[in-house]
Parts: sequence; C-alpha cells; structure tokens
Amino acid sequence: MRVAERLRAAGHTVFSPTLTGLSDRSHLLAPNISLQTHIKDVANLISWEELTDVVLVGHSYGGMVITGAADRVADRIRTLVFVDAFTPRHGQAAFDLRAPEANALTLQKAKAGGGWRIAPTPAEAFMVNLADRAWVDAKCTDLPIGCFSEKLHLSGAVDRIADRVYVRAGAYPNPTFDKALADARADSRFRAHVVDCGHDIMVDEPAELARILLESA
Repeated sequence: MRVAERLRAAGHTVFSPTLTGLSDRSHLLAPNISLQTHIKDVANLISWEELTDVVLVGHSYGGMVITGAADRVADRIRTLVFVDAFTPRHGQAAFDLRAPEANALTLQKAKAGGGWRIAPTPAEAFMVNLADRAWVDAKCTDLPIGCFSEKLHLSGAVDRIADRVYVRAGAYPNPTFDKALADARADSRFRAHVVDCGHDIMVDEPAELARILLESA
C-alpha cells in the first residue's frame, strides 16, 4: 500500500495480488493450498493481464512464489526483486532454507492448527516499528503448511532473467536472509541493498523501498 502508492504516483502500473487463502481471501484457506497454488496466482495474473517488462517483487516467503512464477512466465519478466526473501533453487522448499529452530516452531504451530494451519508470527518478532505493530498484526492471517513444505520445481527458464535485486533488512537478524544477501553479492546478476529496519521493509521504510524499485523500473 505505502510502496504501491509511491510507484503509481511516479507513473507506474502496480499490481499487488492477494494470494489464495490469505488476507481478504482468507475465506478460501484450505489444507490443499500450497506453494504451487500461490505460484499459479501470480503467474496467471501476469498472463491474463497480458503484462510484459514486469518488475516482479516478493517479500519473505514471497521469494519462493516469484521464483516459481517467473519460471512459468520468464519471457514477461524483466527484473526479479527479493525483499528480505528466500532465493530458492530447483528442488528446495522453504523448510530447506530456514534455520532448524524456525522450522520447529512452524511445525509446532501447525500441530496446534489441526496439522496444517500456521498462525502468524507477531510483528514484534519481525522488529516492525512500534507504531505499526498492532496494524500489521491485524492484517496477518494463517498460512497453510504446504507453503513451507512443498518443494519448488523449476524448468530452468527463470535462469534467463539476468536482472535481479536483493534488499536486506539490516536490523532484522536472520541467518537465512544473511546467506541470501551474501549469495546475491557474489552473483553478477544481482544488485544488493541493505535498509536499516525490521523485516517488513515495505512498512518501516516504504520511501526507501520505493526508491530502490524505481531504480529497477
């Protein structure tokens, strides 16, 4: 919202789709929703809207989604932007990329949620600024475990997308995203940025994130 309005004010067309089962589509939440469901959400939007020259942005788990979606519609994507996000490879699930203690907590939540529903992580844990924590918590909904457990299957088409950006939240300690940043810095396809804020960069520093995205547009 805060980032999108800045991009639109700069003259860009912006889509911010809600993934199936989340937020205003939380009434569709079901055990069979998985990473593939969300990949289809994004890939279908791009195809049906006949979008080209797309700057595709994903935050956190969204890195799994944009990688899979871009693999399906690679010819329509110009730039991939990972915002404090997973940068997966073929055959990896989010569980494969996260720290063991993070996975253990997720599995504990799933057990309490009928074996598949994962309650949201409080904004405080993501070091969201104090003024926005209650608002962020009110917007978050349960996530199905398939989003973490399903492995990503890629054809290799996504590898043709040579323009990539990684944006790391510098004030949020996380070994998975630290590694993703290090990998990005070692990869000539990436431009890497560090923003001094919590994990939800689009909430804490929307102007700076918008500036980075406008550089890629």
